[in-house]
Amino acid sequence: MRFMSGVGWAATVFACCCVWLSLTQGQAADLESLLRDGRVPALTYAVIRDGKIIETRALGVRDTSTGIPVDENTIFEAASLSKPVFAYAVLQLVDAGVLSLDAPLSSYVPDYVKDDPRAAAITVRNVLSQTSGLPNWRSKTSPLKTYFQPGERFSYSGEGFVWLQRVVVAVTGETLNGVMARLVFDPLDMKHTSYVWRTDFEADYARPHDAQPSPSPKNRPARPGVASTLQTTAADYARFLQAVLSGAHLNPSTATLWLTPQVALRQRCIECLSPDGKDSDQHVAWGLGWGIEPDGGWFFHWGDNDQFKAFVVGSQTERSALVVFTNGFNGMAIMPEVVGQLLPGDHPAFTWLNYPRSGNAGGWFDWFRNH
Repeated sequence: MRFMSGVGWAATVFACCCVWLSLTQGQAADLESLLRDGRVPALTYAVIRDGKIIETRALGVRDTSTGIPVDENTIFEAASLSKPVFAYAVLQLVDAGVLSLDAPLSSYVPDYVKDDPRAAAITVRNVLSQTSGLPNWRSKTSPLKTYFQPGERFSYSGEGFVWLQRVVVAVTGETLNGVMARLVFDPLDMKHTSYVWRTDFEADYARPHDAQPSPSPKNRPARPGVASTLQTTAADYARFLQAVLSGAHLNPSTATLWLTPQVALRQRCIECLSPDGKDSDQHVAWGLGWGIEPDGGWFFHWGDNDQFKAFVVGSQTERSALVVFTNGFNGMAIMPEVVGQLLPGDHPAFTWLNYPRSGNAGGWFDWFRNH
């Protein structure tokens, strides 16, 4: 066997490093182009491979009116990516015997939904698997009540998570953020994460932007909402994803159940209160706080706080995951391309979510402007 000389080996390593650097620079240029064409001010992401965080990056600006760039410590709104983090704490409470997956929420906190006998049967499992039968958010056209028998089918509901949040506070006797710090943030070293706004976040946070993109006032949540108010960084969320991939702090059976489909999605809708619509396999299911792509073995979730958009996808088998946060209304238009560059794979979740999109995010902006 021939061995390289010291000089030859050094040259080879240098060449490999140059190729890696070139690829990374090219990737960054592609992402910057997506941001520019899609009118999204900034994105931040973290990539996990083989269970390890191999890359975190931030591109773009916190605020288009100032041009201050984002960095890896910039705080973003996680939007509905708040839900899987809360589900992780709930499952730990189940393992500890504090909660039961199949106990009715009404046995812990009664009367969240009044004068509705079916609501009394909603369980922790129903909430986490999005089969509670409750609307996403109550309104004049969708009052708070059950629209089908709990467990019957999928319909995404933030209201169910609010009820479960009240249950967790009641059974632990702690504040919500206190429970989350004890069970999730502190053990996973998520130092820049909270369901309520903190004064230290003021130094470095992303402002929300509309479709133009023009900046809007930043919401600073004073009350925690497990469905939507998580403030975090890509690196912190990646630490949570490492726990998802390894099953840390969960019984092995619970870690498996977390990502096991509980209900198959048969309609191309998110809030599916009515059974109307074409019944067909969406190649998407729901576990206990996660969306599931059964064919590829991926778990996923998306976040949409209007002017903050986010997406997370991962595979326990591959021990790989990706989280992406954006601070623009158009963020989901470019998300399939961003995910395709950073963690390639077939993701029917994007088809099911049905956000307007195209290969060119600017084309999506034209679609939005003209409709």
